[in-house]
Amino acid sequence: MIIRDPSPEDEAAWRRLWSAYNAFYNATVPEAVTQVTWRRILDPQSPIFARLAEDHGEVIGFSVSVLHEGTWTTEPICYLEDLFVDPDRRRQGAGRLLLQDLVDRARAERWSRLYWHTRVNNPARALYNQFATADDFVRYRLMLDR
Repeated sequence: MIIRDPSPEDEAAWRRLWSAYNAFYNATVPEAVTQVTWRRILDPQSPIFARLAEDHGEVIGFSVSVLHEGTWTTEPICYLEDLFVDPDRRRQGAGRLLLQDLVDRARAERWSRLYWHTRVNNPARALYNQFATADDFVRYRLMLDR
């Protein structure tokens, strides 16, 4: 299994996983947003980037992250916005590899921190807890784009 950058040829595989990821969260992402997200992923000037987990030539998982600045550090901060592994391919190490890939990149590129959110009942928390400790912050959301 390898973790790699996406290429334009990966769009169909990524979209299949993206659709399953959104279904997992009972989310509906408009097609126009999905198209822009894919373009941003491929744009080296975008702060959004993705990594793909590939096993024997098949894309089985992805992470999508956003690099941003912050007010408490001078180094970049990485927000892992999306991480998903095909349900039929879970428990084979893809999620762990995707997370470790980000940790390794964060250290190599001297990012100040890496963080992510998930639902309290997400079974993936067993994996996440091996990388970091959940904190006591509460997230507030004000949806303005609908």
